[in-house]
Amino acid sequence: MEGAFQARGLGFAVAGRPLLADVDLGVEKGRVLGLIGHNGSGKSTLMKLLARQIAPTTGEVSLDGRPLAAWGDRAFGRKVAYLPQTPPAAAGMTVRELVRLGRYPWHGALGRFSRRDAERVDAAMEATDTTRYADRMVDSLSGGERQRVWIAMLVAQDADFMLLDEPISALDVAHQIEVLDLVHRLARGGADGIGQGPGVVVILHDVNMAARFCDDILALKSGRVLLRGGPADLMTEDALARIYGVRMGILPHPAGGWPVGFVY
Repeated sequence: MEGAFQARGLGFAVAGRPLLADVDLGVEKGRVLGLIGHNGSGKSTLMKLLARQIAPTTGEVSLDGRPLAAWGDRAFGRKVAYLPQTPPAAAGMTVRELVRLGRYPWHGALGRFSRRDAERVDAAMEATDTTRYADRMVDSLSGGERQRVWIAMLVAQDADFMLLDEPISALDVAHQIEVLDLVHRLARGGADGIGQGPGVVVILHDVNMAARFCDDILALKSGRVLLRGGPADLMTEDALARIYGVRMGILPHPAGGWPVGFVY
């Protein structure tokens, strides 16, 4: 399917032990897909398969109707931006220098940094509210500020899809909401706020955050797809009990009306 990121019958095994099996999914530009499930359910394995960090044992991932293996590294980098759970060190780098790295797939290691590249970096920093940190060292920022800078780098990459592996796991609640709201807004309008933004796949542990900020949710259990659907489909007592194995209730949020789950 043109303009879509899809997996069909996806599986991954280590020494004959399956970590992921028979997974189907699809994400389109402008939408946020949340991956949820208990620890060890296969979320990060699935994300690494989508990011081409590991190769599937079975099945296939396709981008714009072509298998990932058919894409060259730079061509893939222009389509898919990936933020691992633990980003690489950025010691000795300013914020602007880090965000500029997002343009690598477009100009290459020895390529000339063009006016277009500079414009995309400026737009990414503006969209993520990180321009004010431009000359600060990345290591001097707080956790929430640093996460926004990494997302700015992905935005500068100007890719059609963003893959985020637990981007809020080390943040306090205020910064969690800030980062996910940013991701949601980027998907809706892109870096310039005009037109369609990237499709986003994000791993989340908090089902309430998934219900609030994701358009679609896919729940994994023991390496297989357990449930999928919109927030209203998965935010039911029966669905949450199947996913997490505990009894949970549901209430509408008093401000926005979205479903909120709680443990009895």
